Amino acid sequence: MNNSLLVVLLASGVAYGTPLLYAALGELLAERSGVLNLGVEGMMLVGAVMGFWTVQRLHATTGLTLALALVVAAFAGTVMALIHAFLVITLRANQIVSGLALTIFAGAAGLSSYLGNDLNLADVPAAQSFKPILPNGMQTLPVVGPILFGQNILVYISWLCVIGVALYLTRTRPGLNLRAVGESPAAADTMGINVTRYRYAHTLAGGAFAGIAGASFTLALTPQWVDGITGGAGWIAIALVIFSFWRPELCLVGAYFFGALQALAPQLQARNINLGPTVLWTNSLPYVMTIVVLVVVSTGTARRRLGAPAALGVPYVREEH
Repeated sequence: MNNSLLVVLLASGVAYGTPLLYAALGELLAERSGVLNLGVEGMMLVGAVMGFWTVQRLHATTGLTLALALVVAAFAGTVMALIHAFLVITLRANQIVSGLALTIFAGAAGLSSYLGNDLNLADVPAAQSFKPILPNGMQTLPVVGPILFGQNILVYISWLCVIGVALYLTRTRPGLNLRAVGESPAAADTMGINVTRYRYAHTLAGGAFAGIAGASFTLALTPQWVDGITGGAGWIAIALVIFSFWRPELCLVGAYFFGALQALAPQLQARNINLGPTVLWTNSLPYVMTIVVLVVVSTGTARRRLGAPAALGVPYVREEH
């Protein structure tokens, strides 16, 4: 029963969807502040390579090594996000152009590739990696075992993050202030809310989430470093935020759906099931998502219908309001 296609797809959807979920939560926080970050893919790749570098160079207990690897990956993503934040918040550069430039700079043909090659990380397995943590008896339970109990700790932490972000946005004063900044920064400013500080803080938090998402690839899904290992997952994460109507709980559902799609082609091939060029359309998914995102964020009518923050992508300068 646990080897059936449906159960395997559901379990794989949770595993493959976890990096998407982390990245989507980070993008959601940034967009709630009014900052569109199209550099998620680049931040994920830098987080992936730096997290992998940490486990290769650090000789400590498994738990400590992996924890520090996540910290390094989050920091790397934060540094990349700081560049984007400075450009679009302080210098008021075009957010779409800045995000795309950042992804090109840090992407598979840029900084992440250089770091991977210069640090000699390619073609070697990870010295430490995240593995399922619950007892084998729980993992082999019918149906729910592999889906819920056969996962690594990053999956369970991501569930806590979803709950935390949801409560933060709806039950805390800083979260409500954040939503005010994303909807009407001028009104938020008149209430004494520091718009610049909120936008910086949540853009940097988004970068940290993206870094952890990248490390999820090199330390959990495929414990190794390969150029472009994220395979466009950053673009899917950005689209997920839109399709989930900027709600963290729907980000979880969407992430697992797209995670299952990523696992569909190899599972069908392994079972000698041919449903057409599945590999082709699943591989093209990130690029389709890119087009969708750019169309949605550039069309005011579409943004309003989906419930996007009213000030998304709009720079704010106090003197102009």
